[in-house]
Amino acid sequence: MNNFKVSVQATNNNAIIKFELNQFVTQHQSFEFNNIDEAKTSPLAQQLFYLPFVKKVYISGNFIAVERYNIVDWKDVQDEVAQQIETYLNDGGIILEEEAQSAKKVPVTIYAESTPNPAAMKFVANKKLVTTHFEFTSIDDAKLSPLATELFHFPFVKNVFIEENYVSITKYDRAEWQDITMELREFIRSFIENGKDIVLPEAAESLEKSNDQLDAQFESLDDISKEIINILEEYVKPAVASDGGNIQFISYDADKKNVSVLLQGACSGCPSSTYTLKSGIENMLKQMLQDKVETVEAING
Repeated sequence: MNNFKVSVQATNNNAIIKFELNQFVTQHQSFEFNNIDEAKTSPLAQQLFYLPFVKKVYISGNFIAVERYNIVDWKDVQDEVAQQIETYLNDGGIILEEEAQSAKKVPVTIYAESTPNPAAMKFVANKKLVTTHFEFTSIDDAKLSPLATELFHFPFVKNVFIEENYVSITKYDRAEWQDITMELREFIRSFIENGKDIVLPEAAESLEKSNDQLDAQFESLDDISKEIINILEEYVKPAVASDGGNIQFISYDADKKNVSVLLQGACSGCPSSTYTLKSGIENMLKQMLQDKVETVEAING
């Protein structure tokens, strides 16, 4: 049984709304339809064009974007359209005919990038792979990710971290990167190009990483914790992601003025992460949240 969930996301263009899905519906391709005749290869787009206010339909990765004519405002119809898309998909409706996807198959490229952690390598794709980050530390832990499960069959793979457009792999010391990088890069490229699931459709929800679940978790926190998360998101995460890792807020102790964070991917166990934590993140939080933070402690994922 299908288990599609649709959430409404605003865009910079107030005529266009994105209906974001919890699963990927194209094999890393994008399609644009300007009218019902152009949409012959997409039964879903044809359905949407029956709505009199629909001007254009875009289908890409894990979202459907719709541009409207000015006869309506999105706030009046967006929830109804989201429900219509969700019902259509969960009833087994076809999004794109197979020949449309086959005709537009886009080559996958992967390049390897070193990280500050000598035990970790980042494999960057020219496609969006997942909608949120995932970390797997063993094959038992990786049941929700076919890609991570396959990677753990390599005896030198210790940890797999998957972010929007890259896979960060931490290895055991027994192997050297120069001996295994090409093999891993080709394996990941082939896996993606064959259209296999990176993670299973239910992975985000099962691991409490869906947008709705994350929003609910955020709203349940105290104001200082929310401030800490916002600082980490804006100032720390982009730099950490470029190094092949992630930092995740765990808790804030107001009495001890202590912040606990989780280091994932290439940041987990990285020799320089302790220095980064103390000289960078701890100092930043002390400065921006004066008298509220004294120490930051990290747990490796």
